[in-house]
Amino acid sequence: MSTRTDQQLDPADYESAKRMVQSDDPAVRRKVAEHPKTRPELLYFLAADAAAEVRRAIATNAGTPRQADLMLAKDREVMVRRAVAKKIARLLPELTANQAAQIEKLTVECLETLARDQASEVRGILAEALKDLPNAPQGLINTLARDVELSVCAPILQHSPILTDEDLADLILKGPVSGAMTAIASRRNVSAPVADAIARSNDEAAVTALLGNPSAQVREDTLDRILDQAPQHEPWHAPLVRRPRLPARAVARLASFVADNLLKVLQSRDDLDPAAARDLAEAVRQRVGKAAAGNGLGRNDFAADTHGGASAGPEKTAEKPEDRAKRLNKEGKLTEKVVEGALLEGDRAFVLAGLAELSQIPVPIVDRIVGTHAARAVTALVWRAGLTMRFARQVQLRLAQIPPKTALNARDGTQYPMTDDEMRWQLEFFGVTEKA
Repeated sequence: MSTRTDQQLDPADYESAKRMVQSDDPAVRRKVAEHPKTRPELLYFLAADAAAEVRRAIATNAGTPRQADLMLAKDREVMVRRAVAKKIARLLPELTANQAAQIEKLTVECLETLARDQASEVRGILAEALKDLPNAPQGLINTLARDVELSVCAPILQHSPILTDEDLADLILKGPVSGAMTAIASRRNVSAPVADAIARSNDEAAVTALLGNPSAQVREDTLDRILDQAPQHEPWHAPLVRRPRLPARAVARLASFVADNLLKVLQSRDDLDPAAARDLAEAVRQRVGKAAAGNGLGRNDFAADTHGGASAGPEKTAEKPEDRAKRLNKEGKLTEKVVEGALLEGDRAFVLAGLAELSQIPVPIVDRIVGTHAARAVTALVWRAGLTMRFARQVQLRLAQIPPKTALNARDGTQYPMTDDEMRWQLEFFGVTEKA
């Protein structure tokens, strides 16, 4: 039975700690479990404690021996396993290559156990910790890359330097989980063979991400194949017109079918070579003629419209997306309709800035949340911004490029499908806490 003396014992003192671990009060045992100076043998002993709160404290203690971590990685309580994963996630990025090699010998079995955990949130914590590391175990990375949950595999597929072109080609060939192809397409420096494989997949969201990735090496024949299908895939149009180093033939083809607002973007580009500029001018002339014949507009009227008219002043075009979002919010004009309009026009920078301003989350974190392509995290972001679930669905599909089958739907037609606590937890994973 717990006594007052037990409560007053100092867990930093070895003899006192030995007495405390025998206490009937789990709160007393937890003090020993979480103390940074507790001896390893006592931590190992408490790893088998009957109270989950004590085992969780052991799991968070940096001094816990690896054998105990392995035991806790197999714990029956998900909160304990999650605590182990978070601890390792904090430690791994800070290790040097030599330290990582030494740690790997002791923890590889623990890491592999966590990578097979039945709870996707545990595997997701591990994936986030390993995604950028150049010295992560190759087998473990490939296991996470082939995970059945997008929230787990996407960070690895998008960021891990361990994955080779052969690994990525094999994943594409075998048909990864829905949404995973988009993560591959968003990698830094997508090679030409991988880009070609993505283009051949006819995955609309993945091809959209590929076209919007300026570092992706898209060969001209691959671009021609995409353009063949582009008229039927509206989400491809905006990234296509903004694609760097567009060949003259591609420019002319785009001018024949993109919407007027995107034609303006194409016309405003100053990096087109002379041949491309001539082809564009000819395509615009043909559209002017068709439009004038179809709706009675004069050529000058149509030309002014496609160039933005007199209303597009230089001050507005020069305003940074973050500054514009702050200004509109201060004026009470940063509405869902305004952000949705930017989303439909493919203005990704302003949509991110608008969501950041409304949610009071920094733009880099908003970008990171969107970049996970995780439906729950993106939905929680829009909820935090105070916008509707209907709009959250559009953000999932258009901005985060989440496939329709994977995206979350509204509950009862309009309600968010998660509880407020669940959405707060999703945001806490990115370090986002309650609004001040």
